[in-house]
Amino acid sequence: MPALSSEIKGDGPPLLVIHGFTGDRSTMSSITEPLSENYSVVYVDLPGHGETGRDLEASLFTFEGTLSALIEVMDFHAIEEFSVLGYSMGGRLSLGLATNYPGRIKNTILIGATAGISDENLRSARRRSDDRLADEIVENGIEWFVTYWMEQPIFESQIRIGSENLDVSRKQRLKNDAKGLSNSLRGAGTGSQPSLWRQLNKVISPTLIIVGEEDSKFRSLAVRLNSGILRSEIVIVPESGHACHLENPDFTLEAIKNFLKEVL
Repeated sequence: MPALSSEIKGDGPPLLVIHGFTGDRSTMSSITEPLSENYSVVYVDLPGHGETGRDLEASLFTFEGTLSALIEVMDFHAIEEFSVLGYSMGGRLSLGLATNYPGRIKNTILIGATAGISDENLRSARRRSDDRLADEIVENGIEWFVTYWMEQPIFESQIRIGSENLDVSRKQRLKNDAKGLSNSLRGAGTGSQPSLWRQLNKVISPTLIIVGEEDSKFRSLAVRLNSGILRSEIVIVPESGHACHLENPDFTLEAIKNFLKEVL
């Protein structure tokens, strides 16, 4: 059995969906449930998240180890070629799959994604920051961390999804394990991820780069990704920030459907 917990819904061309940090397979459902009507959607829980949990070999928490574990899931389900869709951390991993396993990836969909930090000094500084936060997650516990995480400026625009949905999001995050999230951040956080900026020429799949209109940092990163990936296009989602699949799911879903219709 693969190390990562997974399931498949729907029938059609295979589509691997990768959630963001602190999420689980349920957190992408606003767009993946409708997509499962026409595609075989493979849902996973990343290392340290959801049902996958924390009791894994240390190597699986690394960026490269997580990529290998995702490929293992697809091998288990006897899927050779597939499209991949990832949000935030899941977007970084999706890009990792497209650069490291280009022959396996038919199409790539990135939501709020980056290729990492190219400057070695800045990446080292981020790694030290991620390590400190990883220590604090374990020391202070999951409730402290979820409150801290949801108060980050990048998530301010999620106020528009309403208090009830925010409460559902909080409860989902609280189901995660502090040690598991700590290991994930330390092993596959932005500070630990190898920079993929110089590897973008390896992405041979058609690529859709989705970014929220109000997510200024990642809009700049989207332009940079677009310039480095030959067969790529950008869609800017109005009235949304980083998590545009939650803040404007209808627009985001339509963009994904249109892209997949064109390329599949």
